[in-house]
Amino acid sequence: MASDTNPNSSSPPSEPEHKIKFWNDPGKRALIFQVLLVLVLGGFVWFIVSNTLSNLEQRGITTGFDFLSQEAGFGIPLSLVEYTEASSYGRTFIVGLLNTVLVSVLGIIAATILGFILGVARLSDNWLISRLSALYIEIFRNIPLLLQIFFWYFAVLRALPSPRESIEFLGSFLNIRGLSMPAPVAEPGFNLVWIAFAVGIVGTWAMTKWAHKRQDATGKIFPVGWTSLGLIIGLPLLVFLLSGAPMTLDYPELRGFNFRGGMTIIPEFVALWLALTIYTAAFIAETVRGGILSVPHGQLEAASALGLPKTRTLRLIVIPQAMRVIIPPLTNQYLNLTKNSSLATAIGYPDLVSVFAGTTLNQTGQAIEVISMTMAVYLSLSVLTSIFMNWYNKRKSLIER
Repeated sequence: MASDTNPNSSSPPSEPEHKIKFWNDPGKRALIFQVLLVLVLGGFVWFIVSNTLSNLEQRGITTGFDFLSQEAGFGIPLSLVEYTEASSYGRTFIVGLLNTVLVSVLGIIAATILGFILGVARLSDNWLISRLSALYIEIFRNIPLLLQIFFWYFAVLRALPSPRESIEFLGSFLNIRGLSMPAPVAEPGFNLVWIAFAVGIVGTWAMTKWAHKRQDATGKIFPVGWTSLGLIIGLPLLVFLLSGAPMTLDYPELRGFNFRGGMTIIPEFVALWLALTIYTAAFIAETVRGGILSVPHGQLEAASALGLPKTRTLRLIVIPQAMRVIIPPLTNQYLNLTKNSSLATAIGYPDLVSVFAGTTLNQTGQAIEVISMTMAVYLSLSVLTSIFMNWYNKRKSLIER
């Protein structure tokens, strides 16, 4: 009688062999490492949080954001919104945030313009212009930013005369405390100027889209630049004049040891803005130069064969193609400028770090809340900048057919 057992049938693997096969599976092994990593990070976070709460309890420091409604009790020399010493700490956060955004945005605009000019000049056929641009780039990008801020603040602006000996020009006064100049005061009817300005912006956008479609269909170039300038500046100016110039000027006057009235640009803002602009423009110039050099030389030869002047070749052929290379590293420079603005605390410019993470933190002792809010602001500004630049980069990228 034949046996039911088959000697050739494979027996189930033994326990050690099964474990070896399980460990040799890359997917299962990776899962184990990921679980262990999560456990280690979770334990580290738990240790930090528990240790922090224990230290706060021992020192009698309460956590929370109730301090934001308390009276600040200190003044801020530059504020884009209404602020007094009786304002709350929450108001100081808003003031510091707006001051940070102000110097960052103005610095980005100025550094972009200056950087593009220097990058193009670096490749100029004129020997003097090219060498001067190269000299600028090599000097300012190799000097630490903090030293440049100190130079503009202490060596240049702090050398200005006192308020009583101010340099007067066009109703403005330049002295060691800043530039005091007439402040525009809107009167009833000025809203029409704002409406005209908004209409000019919308009209410029519509006109630009129409000009591009017209150029694609006929090959004719419409003067978009001058037309946009007329819509955005000329139209509001015309409405301003026709409505009887509904605006007056509040002139500064010397009263005691300082000027009252008008508007004052403090020297801390000027020094920080100049240093950020000049320093970042040197890096942007090299980015622009690299983008221009990435355009195939045959494009330039083709434009020259068609008889296009160099300015039009640069504007219509070289720059549009170079932007695909320029935009990604340009985004990094924008992010660096925004974060470098935190060096303002070295000269007393009332940015977010100086006003909120400095004075507010010292007076309230709410270190965790203040530092967390400050970090969240810089993170948000960086993320928003990256989102916008990625969107712009996508618009400028080549679309394959």
